[in-house]
This record gives sequence, C-alpha cells and structure tokens, in this order.
Amino acid sequence: MAALSPMMQQYFEIKKEYPDTILFFRLGDFYEMFFEDAKIASRELELVLTGRDCGQEERAPMCGVPFHSADGYIAKLVSKGYKVAICEQTEDPKAAKGLVKRAVIRVITAGTVIESSMLDESKNNYLCSLCYSEGRMGLCFCDVSTGDLHVTSLLENADEKTVDELARFCPSEILLNEASAALPHLKVFLSKKAEATAETLPESKYDYEAALALLKEHFGEKKIEPLEDVSQKSAALALAAALSYLYEAQKTDLKNIQNIEIYSDCKYMKIGISTRRNLELTETMRDREKRGTLLWVLDKTKTAMGKRMLRTWVERPLYDCAGILKRQNAVGELMEKPMLLSEITENLSGIYDMERLMTRVLYATANAKELLSLKTAIAPLPKIKEQLSSVQSGLLKEIHEEIDTLEDVYSLIDEAIREDAPFSVREGGMIAEHFNAELDELLSIVEGGKGFLTALEQKEQEETGIKKLKVGYNRVFGYFYEVSNAYKELVPEHYIRKQTLTNCERYITQELKELETKVLGAQERIVSLEFEVFSAVRQKIAQQYDRISKTANALATLDALCSLSTVAAANHYVRPEISDGDTLSIENGRHPVIEKMLGDTPFVPNDTLLDCGDNRTAIITGPNMAGKSTYMRQVALIVLMAQMGSFVPASKASIGLCDSIFTRVGASDDLTTGQSTFMVEMKEVAEILENATAKSLIILDEIGRGTSTYDGMSIARAVLEFVADKKKLGAKTLFATHYHELTELEGNVEGVKNYNIAVKKRGEDITFLRRIIRGGADGSYGIDVARLAGVPKTVVKRARVILKELEENDPQRASVPMHNIPDEAEEDMPMQMSLGGNTSNEIIEELKALDVNTFTPIEALTKLYDLVKRAKE
Repeated sequence: MAALSPMMQQYFEIKKEYPDTILFFRLGDFYEMFFEDAKIASRELELVLTGRDCGQEERAPMCGVPFHSADGYIAKLVSKGYKVAICEQTEDPKAAKGLVKRAVIRVITAGTVIESSMLDESKNNYLCSLCYSEGRMGLCFCDVSTGDLHVTSLLENADEKTVDELARFCPSEILLNEASAALPHLKVFLSKKAEATAETLPESKYDYEAALALLKEHFGEKKIEPLEDVSQKSAALALAAALSYLYEAQKTDLKNIQNIEIYSDCKYMKIGISTRRNLELTETMRDREKRGTLLWVLDKTKTAMGKRMLRTWVERPLYDCAGILKRQNAVGELMEKPMLLSEITENLSGIYDMERLMTRVLYATANAKELLSLKTAIAPLPKIKEQLSSVQSGLLKEIHEEIDTLEDVYSLIDEAIREDAPFSVREGGMIAEHFNAELDELLSIVEGGKGFLTALEQKEQEETGIKKLKVGYNRVFGYFYEVSNAYKELVPEHYIRKQTLTNCERYITQELKELETKVLGAQERIVSLEFEVFSAVRQKIAQQYDRISKTANALATLDALCSLSTVAAANHYVRPEISDGDTLSIENGRHPVIEKMLGDTPFVPNDTLLDCGDNRTAIITGPNMAGKSTYMRQVALIVLMAQMGSFVPASKASIGLCDSIFTRVGASDDLTTGQSTFMVEMKEVAEILENATAKSLIILDEIGRGTSTYDGMSIARAVLEFVADKKKLGAKTLFATHYHELTELEGNVEGVKNYNIAVKKRGEDITFLRRIIRGGADGSYGIDVARLAGVPKTVVKRARVILKELEENDPQRASVPMHNIPDEAEEDMPMQMSLGGNTSNEIIEELKALDVNTFTPIEALTKLYDLVKRAKE
C-alpha cells in the first residue's frame, strides 16, 4: 500500500487525538474536512463532496468552507449535536520549512460556545455536569460565555430533583458520570425530553483527590473550602469534571470563571418541570414561543445582560424576605422617579453585551469591531453613575458603587482602534494614526511609495511616448508596466517582458522592482505589526476583566429593575406586602399575561384568600370556559412575581412566602414514554403529595377526570382531604373540579371553602361573568358550553333529553365522610359513590351561591318565583 502524503499523515495524527469531533483542518483560506468527517459535513451542511489525492490509490473524500465564514457552518453542526475541532496553521506558511505546523486550538461543543453569532443573547448557555456519588447528586452549571458558575448537591429524591434543576437552567450540554446516567428519572428525561447533548465521561474523570487539586489550582484554597466538606464531595467532583472538560475544549486558562455560587435549594422557590410548563414562564406550551409568557410581559430590558438577569429572576424566585424587599425597594424608588427611570433606560439602550465581549477579549478571540462595541458600551457609564448618585434604596446604592466608569479602557480603545476597523485582525487597517510610531513610519513609506508609483507612471509615459502605459499589480508578478499591442513598437530595450496577453503585454524594470521591494516589504510589516499592537491592546483590556465584569453585572441588575419598574407603572401593578406568615391575600388580582393579550378588552379581577387555618383549601366549581384555570394560574403567577421582587397585578396583595409552587393542570398523553393521560396525571399528583409542604402553594385542576366517574371522584376527594389535613400536609390549595358532590366537604373537612365562577343564564343563553364568588356552582352547564362551541343543535337537543333521563333515574347515594376515619381503617372502606343531597338542600345551596349584585330587578323576581315553585313541589 502506498504511503500517505505528508499533509495527510499530519491530518491523521491530529484526528487520532480528536476521534469524536469533526475536524476543521486549515488549508490556506479554507477549513477542509476529509473522509468520514467530510461525508457528515457534506450531508449536514449541504456541501459538495469532492476528493483529494492523499498518496493512496483512492482519493480522500473532501469538502470545505471558507475560513472567514466558518462560524455559520460550525453553528449548524453544533446545533445538530456534533463537536467541532478547529485545527489552525500555527506558523506563517511563508516562513515554514517544509510542512506547515498545525494544531487544534479549540473544540466547540453546544456548551462551550463563546461566539455571539452562535448564541441567543437573551439566555445563558450552560454546560451542566452531574456526578452521583454516595447517595448524593452533585450539579454544576457553567456558562463559559459569561463566567457564571452555580454548584449544588442534592440528597433526598436526587433523581427527580435533578430533572427539576435541569428544567430550571436548561443547559445545552450535559456531562454525567456512570452512576448518574443510570438513574431512571434522569435517564428518561435525557432520552425523551432534554434538548441538550449528553455524554457519559469515564470514571477516571472523577478521582476525588485529583478533583480537589484541580479546584485549588484554579480557584485558590479559600474559595473551595465549602466544597471540601464531605457532604459536598459529589458537587466538587461535578465541578472538577466540568472545569477539566472546558480546559480541553477552550485550550486556555478559563480566567473568566473565577467565582463559585454554591447555592442551596432552600434559597429559592422550588418550581418543578411541569409547573414551569403549566405556568408558561418563559415559553408557551403550544408554540414554545416567548410571546404569551410571563417573561414576555415583564421583559422591557434594553441590554442582553439585563435580559439574561431577568430570565434568571423569573426562573428562580427568591425564598428570602430580605432579598425580595431589597428588590422591591429599588423597583419602588424607580417607579416614584419616572424621570430618573426614563433617563437610565435611555442610557442603557446603547450598551452592548459586555459580559460576552469580555470573555472573547480574555480568550483572545475578540476582533477590532468588538473592541469598538466595548467602547460604545462604556461611553454612557459616567452618565448612569451620575444619575444614580442620589438614590436611596440599598440595592440601587450598591449598583452605584459597583459601576466603574472605565474611562481608561475607553481612552485606550479610542486612541488605538480606527472607527472603520475591519472584522479580520490579520489584514491591517485596525490601528489608529499616531498610536504607534513605527507603524506611522511604515505607513508613510507605503503612502509615499504609492505616490511615487503614480509619478513613475507619468514619467515613463513621457519618456517612452506610450500615453496609455499603466502601472499594475498582481500577486504572481508584483508591480509591472502594462502596454497595449498598439504601442508595442515603442517599448524601450531595458523593459523585460513578463507576460503576454491577448490585447497587451506586461513588463518590468530594475527601478520598478526596487520600488516594489520597498513598498511591499513595508506593507507586510504593517500587517504583522498591526496584529502585534492590536494583541497588546486586547491583552491590556483583558487585564481589567474584574472591573468590567463587576460593572456588567451591576448594569444587568439595574436593567432588570428598570424593566420591572416600567412594566409595573404601565400596567398599574402594586407593591405586595411580603412576610414569613401563611396568609395569601389578593384583592382584585389579574392574570398578567392574559390581561396584556386582551388588549383593550377589560380583564375581570378577582380576590383570593388562602392561609393555613380556615382557608387552607378552596374548591372551585363552575362550567368549562368560565375561567377556573385562568384564575388559579393567576394566583400562582402573582405569588411567583411577588417572590422575584416584582410588583403584582392587583389593587392590594399580602403574600406569605411559599417555598414551592406545584401545579396539576391540563390533560395530555406522554406518547414519548407510552403513558396515558390518567397515568401522567397520577404521577404528577404523586409527586406533589410527596414533595409539598405546609408552606407550598398547590394548584390542582380537574383531578380524576381521566378515569371512570366514581374512581375519579374518589381519588379527587381523597387527594383533597390529604392536602387539607394539617397532620398530613395542610398546604394552601386551589382545587378546581367538575365533581360538584365535593362541595359537601365544606363544613365536614376543616379549612375547606367552596367557590364558583358566576354565570348568568337567560333561558338557554349563558354568560360567563368571570367572577369568583362563595359557594358551589348550581350546575356544570356542559351542554350549554357544547352549544356555544358550535355542536349541532340536534345533538345538543338530544343531550338535554338524555341528561333529563339520567337525572330522573339516578338514585340518591350516601357519602361517607372520610375525614373522621382513622388511617388504618381507610383500606376497608366501601367505595365512595356520591356526595349529592336532596332537593331542599339543593335549594339552600343555590341560595348560598347567588350573587344578588349581578341580577336586574326582573331577573331577581323571576329567580325568586322559580325557587318558591320548586320549594312547594
């Protein structure tokens, strides 16, 4: 077999070190891919597959992309789950003796991207590392593009809680040890639901002593002291695995990853994956869009940093009164000072993404255009700092102190970089005049040489009599004289012919070659010197990373606060009272998203009262489409907004801190795991009952509707009694149901209250008033809703006949009050059949449920006549 060509030998040596990547091999102005990599890239990027001689009988499959437009191709491959290794020429081809040296300078994966063109500016791009060891799960979330780093460890229900954390941070790439990859919940999540690439690392990456040594070397002993505790062993291993992976990918010292946030799950409100989906915090369930979400309503930020900060606040509400009040005070002060808010917002509008710009500066990948963007971002800082000089709230004062005006960095960029600098850093044209004396001298030589060329062209035209003689240039011959065929006879003898074309001939002279050496030598030196000067300027800015990073974080916080203030002022939100108590009281609460979606249509507000005493559980009955689900979601969103430090859509609100929000809303099969609607529902209910506490807020919508009526009603009642029972749970609960028999629990089960959605009925016409009122509903109105939905009249009419027959034939069924039965006797109880009462009780309940304020005089008389008639019967 013939030997491989030297270039192909070099390729295979490098490829051997990166077998699981697509190798972008730099050849001149292109990145080339060979063999299997070429076939994959050709298929995924729709590139033409060609071949190249490689010393073998068969040509090597090959395809390539221009180096200056490679980012777009790399982004496509990474988004499809591939890793891309960038192999560059590490020496000047002109100076190389033999084969040009090459080496991989970076490996780009979904979780290690730092290029702004490949990232969504509104969200963090996390690399996640998981390590399950000795019964604990260590989790690390790192965004290398911003330097954000969060670490924690989980003990109880680690498998399920890890899925919730993954849903919270939404990483792009997940690293696992073998033990964590085997956990059942996590395994299903990664295979069916996670939108991230996942990789199981070898156990050699999880040596504890080596991990601690790596962490001490990178962070210093003081910063990792908490991770040396035996309870944090898994967290330390997860962090070390992530750090090692990033070292291998970035080929740098990761200077921007300096601070570790070791967080506890008790610091933030717990929000599970289903609750995030049901409440539509950052994306809608149907279209997975931002529009129609809570974030869409609250996000009026002006900077990419602020967008990421606000998203973090939405996804991680606080469980800490002091932290919430700190944000509230800042939002309140900005609301009270609209001129200040307007001025700050205006100045924030021109600020680029300083966090990600500085990461690229630190990793020496930023170009001159990006330094100019950094200069533009720094420009308004003195104004912003001055505007914050008289603020009173603690958080705004902290922001004022942390903002560094960075005049020295601004001046350096302003003096060094030309405003019209190109994107490439290897072609010159970046450094401003008078910044470097040697560069100015070389530029004068080039400019003088060009002027001399013009003068030489005129001189030769006059001396030879060839009026159309021109001085030209190309890379092959350098400078030359071009003479058209009509003047060939006039060419002097000392002209040396270099090229003959169809219409002209090209010549050189000794004088022209001497000038060429001088001009081109200066031009080459200018390009290399400009890169040296630019690199020095970039390195000088990188040394100010701590100052700039601290300022960027302060600006992000300020932007998020301004956004909350702007939204609160525009939508007439109020400041909620926050306490460690158990009372949740909302007057005239509104759904923040639906209110905005309705536009000019007024939203009907409603009150809420929940506590851990007499108002623990609210049973909400009423017809479909009346607004039960909207109301319950509204309460959950108001609580969440309050705990992220926002003002809330209500006329008054008092919020006792909730440690978690649980929701069971809607019905859907989980086809990916082969689970029915009812199984999905029961699993979510089981998770709620297992993890909720007395400090939780629980939203349960239509429990038990996925099975037979009696089974469903029995389950619904048992769940309701469990959450209402102080000895078992006693959490604040909103419980919507169509099982009207459950309303009998008020008075029989402590802490349960009945509410319903007010409905006005005129003959067969019904109007949903959207008001929550005390008492149970007087009917389900299912047939009326069917008629409103457009079901044919014949079907509706037949349904009414069938309903009447069923009601006449349905025997009375006694209820068994379960709340007085001891736990050990529950298994021996007969199945519950019904909670219905007799006609007189129905009239009493109907009277209780009436809201006389919604009746006209005529309607009131008609209703009274109807009730009297029914009582006599």
